[in-house]
Amino acid sequence: MIHPDLETFLAKGKAALAKGPLAVIMAEDDIEIASTLRHHLQAGFRDLLLLAPEGLALPMDLVEQIHVAWHDVHAEAALSQAVTRIAEAAPGLWIYYCYNAEYLFFPFCETRSFRDLVAFHAEERREAMLTYVIDLYAGDLDRFGNAVSLEDAHLDRSGYYALARKDEAKDWTPRERQLDFFGGLRWRFEEHVPWTKRKIDRVSIFRAKKGLKLRPDFTFSEEELNTFACPWHNNLTAAVCSFRTAKALRSNPGSRFDIQNFRWHGSVPFDWHSQQLMDLGLMEPGQWF
Repeated sequence: MIHPDLETFLAKGKAALAKGPLAVIMAEDDIEIASTLRHHLQAGFRDLLLLAPEGLALPMDLVEQIHVAWHDVHAEAALSQAVTRIAEAAPGLWIYYCYNAEYLFFPFCETRSFRDLVAFHAEERREAMLTYVIDLYAGDLDRFGNAVSLEDAHLDRSGYYALARKDEAKDWTPRERQLDFFGGLRWRFEEHVPWTKRKIDRVSIFRAKKGLKLRPDFTFSEEELNTFACPWHNNLTAAVCSFRTAKALRSNPGSRFDIQNFRWHGSVPFDWHSQQLMDLGLMEPGQWF
């Protein structure tokens, strides 16, 4: 079903907001929209909302299975503001958000659904899950000029690190169980990435509540939701495998002609399997076996 705007979806799509889980995908362009939608439909979301610029060509066979709302996707903080609005309208709903050409992976996702994931996470008294945005990129930029190829996808197997997240309101002391994570293309080509955009952590999975705000850096106004683990043991984490940074570096004239190849000694082909991501330490199964 296609809605003229987000507010109309919130008013008329109450069935999608009643039970969940809901996936919210923002299409910034027309690249890999169909594969993004199929991937998340297969992941076990009960409902899926696509936010897209009006008139964008959509795969009509998939539109029948989802909700579409026309939206100004290039506005400042467009995704975080939209997610905040949806969370306000649907307290208690589990929500996941991402962009097109991004693909959610979680431990054992080949045999377990997203509903299984959040059911277990809720049993651990957790209301949000940290995800790491893992950059994907085509291995051959001569063949794939926009750096996007599902068949030739690569990722970095090393070069990831974390720094303490400081609390500016408390004399810049480290926040408890919060870290800023870095790596991937944003680290290797940091001269082309503003420092405010270099983090790769994103709290992409959460349970909605009234008054909760998603900030532009993809952390929440309630600090406990930004933690990577509870006080007593490690929790599940997930990965959002994303071509978004590679696309941006190839489309920006300031970086396109400086980058001839994204591959380096730390590149490996992406297997499109959760086990590879766990083996590389890019997500954590916690107590879920």
